[in-house]
Amino acid sequence: MKNTIRMLPALLAALLALAGCSVTPTYERPAVATPAAFKEAKLTPREAGSWKLAQPSEAMPRGQWWQVFGDSTLDRLETQALAANQDLKAAAARLAQARALQQGARAGLFPELDAGFGPTRQLDSPASQGLPADGQTTPFTLWRAQANVSYEADLFGRVRATVSAASADAQQSAALFRSVQLALQADVAQNYFGLRELDAEHRLFRQTVALRKHALDLVERRFRDGDISELDVARAKSELASAQADELGVARQRALAEHSLATLLGLPPADFSLPPQPLVPVGVRIPAGLPSALLERRPDIAAAERAMAAANARVGAARAAFFPRLEITGGLGYESSRLTDLFNWSSRTFLLGPLVGTMLSLPIFDGGRREAGVAQARARYEEDVANYRERVLVAFREVEDNLASLRILAAQTRAQNAAVAAASRAAKLSGMQYREGEVSYLDVIDADRTVLQARRSAVQLEGQRAVATVNLIRALGGGWGPLPQGGQTPAQPIADHASTLAALPRHRATP
Repeated sequence: MKNTIRMLPALLAALLALAGCSVTPTYERPAVATPAAFKEAKLTPREAGSWKLAQPSEAMPRGQWWQVFGDSTLDRLETQALAANQDLKAAAARLAQARALQQGARAGLFPELDAGFGPTRQLDSPASQGLPADGQTTPFTLWRAQANVSYEADLFGRVRATVSAASADAQQSAALFRSVQLALQADVAQNYFGLRELDAEHRLFRQTVALRKHALDLVERRFRDGDISELDVARAKSELASAQADELGVARQRALAEHSLATLLGLPPADFSLPPQPLVPVGVRIPAGLPSALLERRPDIAAAERAMAAANARVGAARAAFFPRLEITGGLGYESSRLTDLFNWSSRTFLLGPLVGTMLSLPIFDGGRREAGVAQARARYEEDVANYRERVLVAFREVEDNLASLRILAAQTRAQNAAVAAASRAAKLSGMQYREGEVSYLDVIDADRTVLQARRSAVQLEGQRAVATVNLIRALGGGWGPLPQGGQTPAQPIADHASTLAALPRHRATP
């Protein structure tokens, strides 16, 4: 017995020496196929140098990318959305939850200390005192004042793996917050440009209504003079009413778009209105940069990568369940049957070792539960690897889609502008010929309809170009502000240069 007691410190020392061991697999970010350049990125060296890509830096606040459009109203709306959007506040709250879980996991690295004070009233059974079954025992009161300490020695990295997983989860939540923030910024810009496109369409229909009213006056005057039949008057009235109906339809769409924008800003629609301002063509050119940079810039890719790191750490925690677990506990204090004697030196007491159970536990058989836990953790890691690679592929596709859209929309806009010029010329000639009696009013109507349709298509193309520009910036990783502290949404991110795309630092896990 004495030899066993003498061997106990040596055994504990040996076990503690194992605390530096870890069974967590070494984490490396999986390789993904990355093209050398984007297929749709056909920019001159001068265009490629017009924007400067930010270098990864953890301390660098991400820029206000929407300022490249030079629109003060859009700047104000973005600021308001970042301060009041409820989805962003919910994402900030999720980030705060992840940080709290990380803090709770880190507490496992340290001893746990607590203290207690109070009496217990106890009656021992005769058997516990070695008395016969009909023996008599007396109830007694025992006062205790003691401090307790407990600590799990991290022999095989279970606690460290749990902390690593929680830290990766918190980093994933931070990246997801930035992803929600970037999506909000892009949605505000897209809704804003969509609203301005409708303003341009509304102005176009308002001008069309005015022209058709003038045309109706002309036709009615000619009818009164007996130059034309009443059929032309009816046709002119029909065209005027049709233009007025289209104008009202655009007004309805604008009202709905304004309500949608108000929701993004965290406001009820009744408290928000935006004065009409027709869309100005967007001339911003965005070079795509290198595809490999997406792995650093896009927050959704960073979130997927952090999910892999967390899953890898949980594989280590599951594997650690196969090895011994050492929990050191102890208590120090006083016990006395009378409160007045509680703090006497003779009333001192201590306990080294668990009150219930054992200090060192070694798993032997559990019917395959631990094997199932490791298999589940490995499968979750493989799932996250597949999700990460899929997210990278989706990112490449989104950039290529928007590059192609901008390239084709630019050519389409040039062709449409030529169509507008030709249709306007044809409408002018048909009006002159009608007044001279060379063509019927149907020819005038057809020419006017062609002009209206051509101009409306041109306005819509400009709106699509603005939205595609926003989508490209979003696909490239955009920019976003500093992370919130204490679960609060930042009122306004700190500005970098307006033409700087943000870069999300690459995270590496240390096993």
